[in-house]
Amino acid sequence: MSDADAGRDRLRTGLARLTLYRWWRRSIVGPVDHEAVVARIVEDSGWSPRYAFMTMMSAGIAVLGLLLSSPAVVIGAMLISPLMSPILGFGFSLALFDFAELRRSLKALAIGAAAAVAFTALIVTISPLQAPTAEIVARTRPNLFDLAVALFAALAGSFAIIRGRGETIVGVAIATALMPPLAVVGYGIATHNLPVGAGALALFVTNFITIALSATAMARFYGFGHHLSRRQGWMQTIVLVFVFVALAVPLGISLNRIGREAVAIAQARSLLAAKFGEDARVTQLDLDFTADPLLVRAVVITPRAAAKKTPAIQDALVETLGRPIRLDLDQILLDPGAGALEVQREELRQAGDGASAETQRMTALAKMIALVTGIPADEVTIDRDHRRATAAATPLPGATLSTYRMLEARATNETDGWSVAVIPPQEPLPEIAFADNVDTLDGPAQVALATTVWAAKRWNIPSLAVPGLPAEASARPGLTQRRALEIASVLRAQGLVPVPAAAAGQRFRLVPATLDQTP
Repeated sequence: MSDADAGRDRLRTGLARLTLYRWWRRSIVGPVDHEAVVARIVEDSGWSPRYAFMTMMSAGIAVLGLLLSSPAVVIGAMLISPLMSPILGFGFSLALFDFAELRRSLKALAIGAAAAVAFTALIVTISPLQAPTAEIVARTRPNLFDLAVALFAALAGSFAIIRGRGETIVGVAIATALMPPLAVVGYGIATHNLPVGAGALALFVTNFITIALSATAMARFYGFGHHLSRRQGWMQTIVLVFVFVALAVPLGISLNRIGREAVAIAQARSLLAAKFGEDARVTQLDLDFTADPLLVRAVVITPRAAAKKTPAIQDALVETLGRPIRLDLDQILLDPGAGALEVQREELRQAGDGASAETQRMTALAKMIALVTGIPADEVTIDRDHRRATAAATPLPGATLSTYRMLEARATNETDGWSVAVIPPQEPLPEIAFADNVDTLDGPAQVALATTVWAAKRWNIPSLAVPGLPAEASARPGLTQRRALEIASVLRAQGLVPVPAAAAGQRFRLVPATLDQTP
């Protein structure tokens, strides 16, 4: 190619780029009132009493919906959440290189998030419902679908703000990816469940970064550039670029992890399909990446002749995934001659009636605990991942706290490797009686105190008032004080906080520290 031909190609390329640029400026950037959009975003992205109140109310509704496992209530929280304003302010400030607006919107978002977490933690603390629900568990680990929700929410929200097509839908879209995880963070703090709180926080941060960077990209696409902002020094520009890169790094790490998990799921499904053959069908596959070793749960419908041994499948999965795993495999075996219609019927029966072996085991466990505790089986909460069952016992005629504690021990003995917690009905704690002129706990007193500690933990009571416990150390404590000190030492060893209360005789009845002690 001659120099003249090369020059003509460069000229044509330059003209095409100029034409595309003119079209972009005329059709995309031209119809947008940039100054008005920026003014509206700046007006709404800061901190205000209304913003604080609406954020806390939205968080309260969200956590109640999560505790009740009610998607409709969670959607109600999304409708009133004001989180979209500071997020859009943050994203547009990156596009405009406006350092002052970035700090202002980030401050409003941080304070709002902290207020939402604190408010939800308070609600969970005083709530009688604290068992993890499906809605809570679903927001403890970011996945590809969560990122897609955040991405689409950011694009739709930014477009609606820029083109002035309504703001209500924007609040719904943005809150979809942010408010429920914040509520779960508060739940994790209130229940001292670090994995749940940390997982929800990771989801919140990942989705926030996705939304912010997507909003920045949309703002740049619609012509919100540096010329709209105040003059910035080179140092501030470098800081803003660093912020953009710093936000992109954790998002890239999260995307990498999500991608690896998606590949692992695809590899596991492909291996199961290959091992069982074309006549089999993998109807359920779940990989718990938080477990160590990796827990793989699968349900396969297969002809009886194609049944496989679980250890062999587990070894194949270990080789394919390249890491230790624990396989929980249920094989639903079909008789010879069963066709596609029969397979579909079997799948429907499994989905509707819980025909898998795992479901049957969970149902049997709930029925056994219900039989022992005297409550309906559907009121027993089963946490399969942590192998824990929780039942709130109903008042039984003549039953004491010792009775409920004994029922819990019996239910635990009837299970295989499961932890059973029976929450007794609220009633006075047992009396702790000392023998005459004795300051040590004998057998009956030890049993009464152990029952007291057990009931306090089941009721989530962190501190107990101890009659006669001195507020300050004494060189010569009396008999009542020595007895109270003996009780207090046991409480501290069990992780409870003893609080001084009015003195009593040789019989002690502890009460929650938040209540007045009755003589």
